Amino acid sequence: MSPNRLPAILIGIAIVFFLIYSSVFVVNEREQAIVVRFGEIQDVKTEPGIYFKLPFAFADADRVQYVEDRALRFDLDDIRVQVRGGAFYEVDAFVVYEISDPRRFRETVSGDREAAESRLRTRLDAALRRVYGLRNFSAALSDERSQMMQEVHSQLRDAAESLGITVRDVRIRRTDLTQEVSQQTFERMRAERLAEAELIRARGNEQGQTRRAIADRQVVEIVSAAQRDSEIIRGEGDAERTRIFADAFGRDPDFFDFYRSMRAYVASLVDSGTTLVLSPDSAFLKFLNSPNVAAAAARVSPEQQANPAAPAAPAPAPATPAPEAPPVSGSTAAPAGTGTGG
Repeated sequence: MSPNRLPAILIGIAIVFFLIYSSVFVVNEREQAIVVRFGEIQDVKTEPGIYFKLPFAFADADRVQYVEDRALRFDLDDIRVQVRGGAFYEVDAFVVYEISDPRRFRETVSGDREAAESRLRTRLDAALRRVYGLRNFSAALSDERSQMMQEVHSQLRDAAESLGITVRDVRIRRTDLTQEVSQQTFERMRAERLAEAELIRARGNEQGQTRRAIADRQVVEIVSAAQRDSEIIRGEGDAERTRIFADAFGRDPDFFDFYRSMRAYVASLVDSGTTLVLSPDSAFLKFLNSPNVAAAAARVSPEQQANPAAPAAPAPAPATPAPEAPPVSGSTAAPAGTGTGG
């Protein structure tokens, strides 16, 4: 081989390698490839592998544009939405999507991911405002939240498909009240709790008064029943007492009359400090004028005089006459009750 031909051979080999290098492109498992020739899409490669194209991409022949073939995400933060009734929320949300149609993705946004996400953000913002605006203040904080996310997903799906994108999921990360609404909500909740406390307190007072009234009525009923029973028992006792007195009076009227007079004497004369001016012939003193009473009074002991309820002392036995002394000679006995002269 001539030494002058070696550079030409090397240049030819370099050109071949350059053409091969310019004609080969590799698609990995996380990418999709769009082959563009003079501004028109020639082919789309969605499977990983080694593929060929026309060289000279710098001359706008065949160029390869890579797009993602995995789940992507973009966030939408601090969106101020108004609910039904005029209150406002601050909402954070995010969208998980995939580029499912690279051809349409290239035709609509020229394969620019940021441009596609910008359009989706605009549609997501509108969908969130529409969904929140149809509900009241507490819906986003209740079980309706999952339904709200499904509605946002369905409203965003058509717009995403027109861009060659498939929306996999839409999530609402945060739903907070704005500062002014938070203060208003706090005041409203405070007023509601105070009203509920007053209602509970009023119900408690009502129940307390009802139970106190029931207890007072039961006390009156119990006391009335006890007084009734006591009056019945007292009446029965008085009737029994009257019956016993009547029976005693029927058995010995004179003794009963004497007993009542003695009780009257005790009540009127013993330790009463009362002075009575009566005629000796008064009926009140008929038993005191009896000769038997005078003898009985003589037998009353000082203890019985002090306590009329004490039993009377027994009557003394009659004195036994002394035996007569034998007469003394030379003297004459003086008769009883006479004295001797001297």
